[in-house]
Amino acid sequence: MEPVTKSLLIITGAMGAGKTAVLAEASDILALRRIAHAAIDLDALALAHLPSVARNDDVMYRNLRSVCKNYASVGVQRFLMARAMEGRDELKLCRGIVSAADTVVCRLTGSLDVMQRRVKMRESGVLQQKYVAHVARLNMILDHARMEDFTVISENRSSTEVAHEMLVKAAWISS
Repeated sequence: MEPVTKSLLIITGAMGAGKTAVLAEASDILALRRIAHAAIDLDALALAHLPSVARNDDVMYRNLRSVCKNYASVGVQRFLMARAMEGRDELKLCRGIVSAADTVVCRLTGSLDVMQRRVKMRESGVLQQKYVAHVARLNMILDHARMEDFTVISENRSSTEVAHEMLVKAAWISS
């Protein structure tokens, strides 16, 4: 078996598009096929309230660098990453941290109403309204950024169907 080129598959989309659920399901599909990989929810690496001198994104990328180094040290060559990627600079930074020769970006899409409803159900805390309102703004930013190589509709489908379609389109698995 020939060595795998270090690859990065980024799952992007607005809040409520299903990035985290699809990331987990894609990881399960790859694991069942015995395909070594790491699945990283980038936002989880920034879940903190830091002193005012520190920026969450800066710490998040330092955390990502450490996590990727750890996975690479045990031979992981494929990296799945979930993040609402808002610009090419962020894409370039992630690609550099992973040292990926091949990068594919999948955008999960759905209707604004469905994404907002998902966020409202998921975020029941004090910032619920802020997060629900952010869905439309983030979706517009992603529409303008157009960084995806392909899109997958996540509405009215199981996370298994969405993850499978994404992995096939990214050429990480065959049907």
